[in-house]
Amino acid sequence: MNVFGVDIGGSGIKGAPVNLERGDLAEPRHKVLTPHPATPDDVAGCVQEVVSHFGWSGPVGITFPGVVTRGMTRTAANVDKGWIDLDARALLGERLGLPVTVLNDADAAGVAEMTFGAGAGRKGTVFLLTFGTGIGSALFIDGRLVPNTELGHLELNGHDAEKHASTKAKEDEDLSWQHWAQRVQKYLAHVEMLFSPELFIIGGGVSRKAEKFLPLIEGVRAEIVPAQLQNNAGIVGAAMAAAAPAP
Repeated sequence: MNVFGVDIGGSGIKGAPVNLERGDLAEPRHKVLTPHPATPDDVAGCVQEVVSHFGWSGPVGITFPGVVTRGMTRTAANVDKGWIDLDARALLGERLGLPVTVLNDADAAGVAEMTFGAGAGRKGTVFLLTFGTGIGSALFIDGRLVPNTELGHLELNGHDAEKHASTKAKEDEDLSWQHWAQRVQKYLAHVEMLFSPELFIIGGGVSRKAEKFLPLIEGVRAEIVPAQLQNNAGIVGAAMAAAAPAP
């Protein structure tokens, strides 16, 4: 069965039909740049463009880079503040004219990785962390998601951790892999001190280059592995959410 997934990110909005038996994209994804400012109306237009590219007419799962409860977007760290306390499910559903499910982006990626990727079959405490414009987090206890953890906003060096250790911080400050790995290491050690996970799964686009920085991270007890679905995990997880029975 194919279901459509859309992943709204700070820099790009991408989507594709997903084969839910394989946990992989059924067709090559289509991507557009995230508008700036990323207002609800402008982002909804981009989502519509991505979905229309495929002529899709069924349910659509959509991720959002912030807290989502019952289709309402509650925070907006890297998008326009107009998303705060917005009924995103209604807005996007009306724009698309299709059944829509909205969920946190890292939670979607985490569910996909725990089902089809690096976390499949893993018990205990597992974190998926997505490094991109910000840092997204998904926490699993014995395979069950604790939603909307948003641990990219933990304080590190007096600031949100994502301002210090995200991929965007690496690019903005032109950091070497070694220097950036030290920042990621400090962040992982802080999360480990708080939660003592058995496994960190590192996702986001930078997971494609895991060999450049993961071997440089030392002093973290938990196992650290790259996401197997890489930057498609959010799309897959969004489609999984759209196909799941309503709570």
